[in-house]
Amino acid sequence: MSYDRDLIGYADTPPDPKWPNGARLAINFVMNYEEGSEPSVQDGEDYTETALTEAPIDPGVGGRDLAGEGMFAYGSRVGFWRLMRLFQERGLPMTVFGCALALERNPRAAAAIRDSGFDVCCHGWRWVPHYHLSEEEEREHIRKAIASLKETVGERPLGWYCRYGPSVNTRRLVREEGGFLYDSDAYDDELPYWVSDADGPHLVVPYSLTHNDGKFNRGGIATGAEFFEYLKEAFDMLYHEGKTTPKMMSVGMHMRLVGHPGRASGVAKFLDYVQSHEDVWVTRRVDIARHWHETHPFGG
Repeated sequence: MSYDRDLIGYADTPPDPKWPNGARLAINFVMNYEEGSEPSVQDGEDYTETALTEAPIDPGVGGRDLAGEGMFAYGSRVGFWRLMRLFQERGLPMTVFGCALALERNPRAAAAIRDSGFDVCCHGWRWVPHYHLSEEEEREHIRKAIASLKETVGERPLGWYCRYGPSVNTRRLVREEGGFLYDSDAYDDELPYWVSDADGPHLVVPYSLTHNDGKFNRGGIATGAEFFEYLKEAFDMLYHEGKTTPKMMSVGMHMRLVGHPGRASGVAKFLDYVQSHEDVWVTRRVDIARHWHETHPFGG
């Protein structure tokens, strides 16, 4: 196998992203909508998914885990609406990483997203690891997800992001399908970048599992105040650096995790902190992709 990893990137000469209005920092908040598309006995798996919930690592439940199902359902029943309110009350945009089947199963949430003006980046047909799918299965998942999101939220997705990480085929299949401005199946930079092969150029807008509420699930953070402080530390450093080298910050949220009140309080506090600063571009992910296409075209 050839060594195709890029360990250098922009190195010590990152480009000036030229964010709108000379912003020091572009920040994108992502709400992951997964509840209803995760592995479940009803959908043919032999277990209930409990990832990113309060469930113990191995609850030892044979077959359906009704507690696990309930912890997922909290996200779509309660957490979703709380996060929507936090952003809409402040007039702030965000991006929804939407699993297509999950949104089919909650028409009221799909309608709220459609009416909000938030953009939807496709998070797969289901919340399953794509690296466990065959190439043909993955191709079918991509096709079904696009068709489904057209129906539920009114337009096809322009961005793509898998659960955790892509398969070795994902980016090629996404490009083969066509119609995407970017994918976010990368964690390796703080700015968008282009990749190119025989099929031509393709934009990558990296995501983050670091500025992410997954820290609650792994025990690294326990309270909303700790989540706020952690995000604030990152924001402050990027904002300071942004005087000379503007960057991008992605903040990942899960409805069944940070949607709980004692955690959502940290999100609210951070949103207010961000809004207290000038020269910050709080934006949707698709707008970052469009900006890069226009301002930093491939080969430009």
